[in-house]
Amino acid sequence: MCGIAGIFDTTGLREPDPGVLAAMNQRQFHRGPDEGGVHIEPGIGLAHRRLSIIDLASGQQPMFSDDGKLCLVYNGEIYNFRELAKELSTLGHVFKTNCDTEVILYAWRQWGTKCVEHFRGMFAFALYDQAQQSVFLARDRFGIKPLFYSLFTDGQLVFGSELKVLKAHPGLCRLLEPRAVEDYFALGYIPEPKTIYRDVHKLRPGHTLLIRRGEAMPDQHQYWDIPFTPGSMVTEADAGEEVRARVREAVQIRLVADVPLGAFLSGGVDSSAVVAKMAQLQNEPVNTCAIGFALKQFNETGYAAQVAERYQTSHVEHQVDSDDFDLLDELAALYDEPYADSSAIPTYRVCQLARQRVKVALSGDGGDEMFAGYRRYRWHMNEERLRSTLPLAVRRPIFSVLGRLYPKADWAPRVFRAKTTFQALACNSVQAYLHSVSICSAEQRRAMFSPALQSELQGYSVASVFAEHATNSPTDDPLSLIQYLDMKTYLVGDILTKVDRASMAHSLEVRVPLLDHKLAEWVSGLPTSLKLHGGEGKYILKKAFEPLLPKDILYRPKMGFSVPLANWFRGPLKERLRRDLLEGGLADTGLFNQQYLERLVNEHQSGRRDHSAPLWSLLMFQAAVRDDHFSLTG
Repeated sequence: MCGIAGIFDTTGLREPDPGVLAAMNQRQFHRGPDEGGVHIEPGIGLAHRRLSIIDLASGQQPMFSDDGKLCLVYNGEIYNFRELAKELSTLGHVFKTNCDTEVILYAWRQWGTKCVEHFRGMFAFALYDQAQQSVFLARDRFGIKPLFYSLFTDGQLVFGSELKVLKAHPGLCRLLEPRAVEDYFALGYIPEPKTIYRDVHKLRPGHTLLIRRGEAMPDQHQYWDIPFTPGSMVTEADAGEEVRARVREAVQIRLVADVPLGAFLSGGVDSSAVVAKMAQLQNEPVNTCAIGFALKQFNETGYAAQVAERYQTSHVEHQVDSDDFDLLDELAALYDEPYADSSAIPTYRVCQLARQRVKVALSGDGGDEMFAGYRRYRWHMNEERLRSTLPLAVRRPIFSVLGRLYPKADWAPRVFRAKTTFQALACNSVQAYLHSVSICSAEQRRAMFSPALQSELQGYSVASVFAEHATNSPTDDPLSLIQYLDMKTYLVGDILTKVDRASMAHSLEVRVPLLDHKLAEWVSGLPTSLKLHGGEGKYILKKAFEPLLPKDILYRPKMGFSVPLANWFRGPLKERLRRDLLEGGLADTGLFNQQYLERLVNEHQSGRRDHSAPLWSLLMFQAAVRDDHFSLTG
């Protein structure tokens, strides 16, 4: 795992400033503390930080082709690189190393922009082709590895693995993107391709970007999308057997490393399944680690210990104090832009714990999206059955009124929150799903934003993000559609971002077998009844692993990484919340209605309402933008 950075002059052969490129590379030192490299020539500068995992003696970057005409910086792992090296060798290409980096160089020479279609792995890379006077950027299919870029008005294309890399360039325009603020307060993260800056973008997952010198705009191309193409009919027993085999293979190809390797073990279905397969494939005990919490209702370590004992793993646990909020400012610096998933705190801690023993860890991320494991899928499908009985023209007037009149009960379990259900029934399926995942409702956002920000938004709503993905979806099946929406938004914008930044902060590589694209393509084609069955999410994954895992691991209620935000804001963070939100900080941005923010704080701290989600998002926004002097108009 590594970090990449670069500057490409699209208008001529201006040589990048070595000091600027060095500063950009230094900002991502944590991504690759083992080695660093820089290459500068007229019109191009490429930089790299390396975390050595495979072929430790060679593989230094930037890496050049044998004739020096191609230059590559790369972050990630190509798991089928040995097979590709054999294929490319038969086609006449000569390799000098045993690493996957060189495979990318000659795959480009052989297949051009289609080279990415041959790669099986997680990656983000930039390749300079001197003969074509071009730069080619690529990102893996699910967006496991990040890639940011900006095309300056003077013709420089600047890119890097993290937003902080671009922020090190003095020419970066830091004009605020108002739509990103709307997206953030709806979702808790800023979805691809936006960033908090209007002129900086994330390369979308499954996309490439090609720009040649002399061209004004880059050419972006989507090379992959999850198909959701129905497969051949299979019995439940056959599907379960196939799931086990495919998960085993996805895990096996991710065990290649020349450094110590382990796994996260939360005690949930996904990480337990990964550990079970690792134990079958390794001769030595699997290194596993788990994070526990002082508050019992958030603690899953007992379940993790069951799996560790069953497979005799080399297991370590660490308990996180219930008031582990000291990371707030550090997390804001890690994520570079507003990011409001509070589970980033325990994720940071589990990566910290893992790095004490290993350099590579496998995780169970992606299982909920692939196999329909989220509780909200069950609620959505229940509401979908109600939506299908009445046309929208009938539902909207009736349930809109009921949704407005019914008292808000956000303190109650979902089953008792009729207001939420009424609001969902007044919308179409995509709008209803957006409503169910939003941390701040559309009404709250309108009340929260200042007139100046609302004017800049010009009627824009985060609903357009979901509408765009729904339009591009390869499926209209109700369950598959919301899985697809999550893969395009929540998975990449929240889950994978969280794990990448937390792991890289500790120079730890995390591999994600359940997001193997071959496995995902096959799973997407399974009947939805094998994913959500009788109210049981991840049905076929659980049935498949019944021979390998205890039933109380497979069928217990999902917990996830949670932190006691509501208590923090009425206790140890009480004064900081008031200071940062009401006494400066956010008020200085001119983005918010301060009277409404004061109402949120007062209602929460008095105990009348639970506003912990919007308050945390506001606090993390303030922490992220504190040192930025944003402008709405430039």
